[in-house]
Amino acid sequence: MTYGRAAHTNELIVTTTNDLEGFRVVRHLGVVRGLTVRSRSVLGNLGASLQTILGGNITLYSELAEKARGEAYDLMVQHARDLGANAVLAMRYDANEITDGVTEVLAYGTAVTVEAR
Repeated sequence: MTYGRAAHTNELIVTTTNDLEGFRVVRHLGVVRGLTVRSRSVLGNLGASLQTILGGNITLYSELAEKARGEAYDLMVQHARDLGANAVLAMRYDANEITDGVTEVLAYGTAVTVEAR
C-alpha cells in the first residue's frame, strides 16, 4: 500500500485519497474493513524489554505492528472483493489497545466500482 497514491493488489486499487485520477466511480458498495487483534508473547515482551534497555528501534514490536497492519489490510481487501469492488477509496488504519498487551488493528475504506475515464 502506498500513501496518497493508488496501489494495485491483483486488479483491486487501494488508495488513501477520496477519488482516483483517471477513473470515475460507477457504484459505491459501502464501508469495508479488516480487523485483527494481536497480543505480545511473554518471550516477545522479554526480547523487546532488552531492546528498550539498549535504545533505538524496538524491532520486535515493529515487526508485530507491521504484521498486524498487513493482516488487517488483506482482510479489508478480501471484504472489498467479496462485495464485487475493484477499488477501495479513503483507506485508513486505526489501532487501539483493548487491554494490556492486546491491540486491535483496523484497516477500512470505501469499496467502489470504478472505470477508466
